[in-house]
Amino acid sequence: MSTGRRSILASLALLGTVGVLAACTAPPAPEPSASQSVAAPSATPDASPEPTTSATAEAEASCESILPADTVADFEEIGWTAQEKPFYAGAVELTEGFQCTWGDYTVATDHVQIFGWAPATDSESETAQQELLSSGWRGEESENGLYVTESADTAISTDADGYGITYLFGDGWVTIADTKQGLLLIERPQG
Repeated sequence: MSTGRRSILASLALLGTVGVLAACTAPPAPEPSASQSVAAPSATPDASPEPTTSATAEAEASCESILPADTVADFEEIGWTAQEKPFYAGAVELTEGFQCTWGDYTVATDHVQIFGWAPATDSESETAQQELLSSGWRGEESENGLYVTESADTAISTDADGYGITYLFGDGWVTIADTKQGLLLIERPQG
């Protein structure tokens, strides 16, 4: 096993310890899940992540296809699988999208990581943004789109920059991760 892979696996194990604390309470969130954790391993120090797209993601989108193959392989190596659920942004269900919760489901655990993607109409995006912002989430405009993240005051776990569960609303799509840094890993399907 390479040193890089050991570092990622060690980071995931450490993050899992923090994730155990995440099940205590849940901020206003799109899923009733009490499971959350800190950011996915990130190789970039950039505080303003820019999600990527991939030509290989043109096939039917899935929990595995929206993440880099090496990240999926790392999860699988430590026994993690994904559970796919409907994508909610606030109370707005985006029926063509999905949210994936990665974890070890062979044991009782709440150390998981969340990634999701959905196409969204302007109306769906606006409704979801307004609902989240009116319930205490904060918005942040960027060249990538509008980040909407849970309040740092109520977040169970955050990344190094203080972001917990975060949505990124773009032109015709929205993504979610359990931290803003986690959004870096999502490869949006094309077309």
